[in-house]
Order: sequence, then structure tokens, then C-alpha cells
Amino acid sequence: MEFELQLVEKIAEKENIIYLIEHENTLTNCRLSDEEKSYVLEKLQNNEKHYFTFNRLAYYQLIIFVKSGNSLYETLEFLRKEGDKAATFLNRHKQRSVTIKGINIDRCKTEAFVEGLILGNYEFVQYKTGKKPNTLKAIRIAANGFTNKDLYELEAITEGVYHCRNLVNTPSQELQAKEFAKRITGLCRSLGVKTEILNKSQIASLKMAGLMAVNRGSKNEPTFTRLEWRPANCKNQKPVILVGKGVVFDTGGLNLKPPSAMEDMKSDMAGGAAVFAAIYAIAKTKMPVHVIGLIPATDNQPGNNALAPGDIITMNNNITVEIFNTDAEGRLIMADALIYATKFNPLLVIDIATLTGSATRAIGKYGIVAVESDAELQMSLLKEAGMEVYERIAQLPFWDEYDKEIESDIADIRNIGKSNNAGAITAGKFLGRFISYPWIHLDIAGTAYMEKKESYLGKGASGIGVRLLYRFIKKLTVGSQLSAINIRNS
Repeated sequence: MEFELQLVEKIAEKENIIYLIEHENTLTNCRLSDEEKSYVLEKLQNNEKHYFTFNRLAYYQLIIFVKSGNSLYETLEFLRKEGDKAATFLNRHKQRSVTIKGINIDRCKTEAFVEGLILGNYEFVQYKTGKKPNTLKAIRIAANGFTNKDLYELEAITEGVYHCRNLVNTPSQELQAKEFAKRITGLCRSLGVKTEILNKSQIASLKMAGLMAVNRGSKNEPTFTRLEWRPANCKNQKPVILVGKGVVFDTGGLNLKPPSAMEDMKSDMAGGAAVFAAIYAIAKTKMPVHVIGLIPATDNQPGNNALAPGDIITMNNNITVEIFNTDAEGRLIMADALIYATKFNPLLVIDIATLTGSATRAIGKYGIVAVESDAELQMSLLKEAGMEVYERIAQLPFWDEYDKEIESDIADIRNIGKSNNAGAITAGKFLGRFISYPWIHLDIAGTAYMEKKESYLGKGASGIGVRLLYRFIKKLTVGSQLSAINIRNS
């Protein structure tokens, strides 16, 4: 990231300061005049404001009263959004630095505010001629309870989100599958992550029929990337595997999308980007966990020899798939990765993908659709992590009746459900035919790319999934959680 993040013991005299406070009596600890304090108290009593700014000509003082939500999760999300507002304010007034002072509040609340401030400060302007970048370059924290380790972790996570957003926002003309694989492996290798990129001939030799089929209409070759973080002190004997969809651009293939539906399809690799960025943050903080990332990547084009409706492909595990819609391509390449994951005898596999419009129609931009198989305990932990970072999980049913939706008359299964109903579930049912281990499927179609600015998630790539996966795996390695899951899966 292009800014400085540090702890300070003393606040400079002429420095921008943001005070986070919960109680009126702590106003005495703020650098305000008696008249300014009276103004704040009056507005608070009339319930008119919770956010105050005071212009000191060369710098600013901001007072933010922490509103308590119905839960701590809501309070932390409120603070992230306030952090985004503060970033907008400081950049509008061309300020270069700010110090955050939490007064008598929990460290986690100050941390949430700073996280929102950092993520809200993100911008993607490399193609904007004449656009001056954000001025905010230094964030300092003067808060009790913070350590340099806490700060380093926050920096690693938000840096991972920045990397994810940069990849997703990059035009596909510059980020075909080979370049995508090159960029993510280059960043990971610098942290000691073991990397491997399989080329087209290697993919073919492994009989990854889904990836090869989707790539048939493209002039650009596919890749299959493996990232592995395995420190000497890792706590899990079996790896946790993260699988991310890497369709670098999706035209829909021969089932061509309408123009309006194709506008943001450079973001169809957001799942793959999230997997990379989560492992990047895990490695940077040296988390003691064995984790593997699998990212199949290609574009989906209607070129010569493109996959066509009515085609049948035979997957590596000998399941035959009848193609009914070439725009249901993500599940084909993800299936290859799920089969490949079997060789590692995983503790758990989580796949993450911008997979279905059905997920967006079901819950909009407010959460992540999920299904699970033989991973009830892990799903519970993931939901908890989702609330903590406010990337909430909406678990859908996974009843056996949905299997009928993907039955084919002439092959084992079809690549899309028979009706327009329950598409997010039937996509999960398709993927579920290729697993033999505890598994969770995450559909981020509604959250990975924002059409307009959504607070600290920004406009364009949101980086959804990075903080969720990091927090989940961190929780998995703490206390008795891993032991319970190991016993259940033994």
C-alpha cells in the first residue's frame, strides 16, 4: 500500500486528529475550546449529530461518537463506515496525515474504524489522465491496547484487499489467464509461498475437461495455479484448501450475454483474486496453518471451436456433463479444481466464485450465498467470522430434491438446472458431484463488484472474501476449534 501506518505515543500540536468517544464526559480529553464542547453537547442532547468537524485552518479536529448497534457486529460495521466518511473528508480537504485517538473504547472498535479508513482510501486511477491521487498517506494510531503486531496484521489484511481489488479492476486486455497467474505467484513468492502454474499441455494431461472445454473458444491459453503456505509450525495435519474461480472475462460463450450483462465481466475472476489475497495475508502474518489455493483461469469466448450447447464432456472423475448453457462455465472449471483437491486429503475445502445471478437475486449486495456438505461445524465458524468482518453468510438449503434439477437424459448431469428456480443451489449441487471431503461453497456474485460506491467497499471491485477467509482460518487455528474439526473428520 502507498501509505504509512504506525503507532504513536504523542500527538503533534498541529495534526489532524479523529477522536472516537462513547460518552460525553470524555470530551474533556479532546482538544476543544469550551465553546466547541458546549456546541457538541447541545447537538448531542437534541440528537441532531454524532459527527463533528472543527477547522483549525491548517488542520482539522474530528469528533465521532460511537453509536452502539443491536450487536457488537453492527457497532463495528458502523465504525468502518465512519472510517470511510473520514477518508473522504480528509482527501477532500487535501490532508496528508491523521492520528486516530480512541478514548476509553475497546481496541476492536478503534481497529474497525481504521480498517474502514484504509479501505475507504483505496482508489484505482492508473487509467485516469490528469486525476490526482488521494492525498491521505499516513495513518497514525494513539490508542491504548494496540500493539505493533496488531497493526502489522491490519496492514497485511488491508493490503491483501488492495491487491484483490487491483486485480479485479484491471481490464481483461491486460489480465489474461497467464498474466493473472504471473502476478499472483510473483506477489506470493516474495512471502515464501510455494507456487506452481500449470500450462495448457499440463492441464490437458491431467484431464481437466472443464477448463479445457471453456477455453476452447479463446485464443488465450488457460492456467491452473497452485499456491501453498506450509510453515514448519502449522497446526493442521491436513490442509485447508481454498478454490477460486478465475474467469478473467466472461462473454457467456456461444450463449452470449447481452451488452449490459457483459459490462463488469472482467470481475468474474474475483473469487480467484480473493483466494490469492487471503493466502497473501496469511503468509505475510506467518499464520501457523497449512493452506493451499487452487485457481483455474481462462476467459470464456465464442470463438472458433467454442463449447456449444448439446456438447458432452467427460470430467477427470468420469462423470459426464451435458452442456445446456455455455454461460454456466464457472462451475465447469471449478469442478476440475475440486477433483484435483482430492489428492491432498483436505481437512476442508472452501470454494468461492462469482457463480450465479440467482445468488444476486436471492439476497442482493448484502451478503454471500453459501451451501455446505459434511461441514456443519466449519460453516458455523465461517458464519461467525462473516459477522465479525460483516461479510455475512446466507446459508441455503441443500436438500436431495435439488439433485433432480441437474439430471440429464443423455449424460450423468447437466451444467444448469432444468428451471429458472434455485439457480444458486443447483450450481452448488453441480459442484457437489465432484467432492469427497468436507466442503463449503460461497457464491459472491452479488458482492464482488459494486455498480456505485458502497461505503468502504468502494465502487467497482470490493475485495469481498479476503477478510472473511483470513478471519475464518485464523479462528480455525485458535483454541479448540481445530481439534474439534479434526476429531469430527478423523
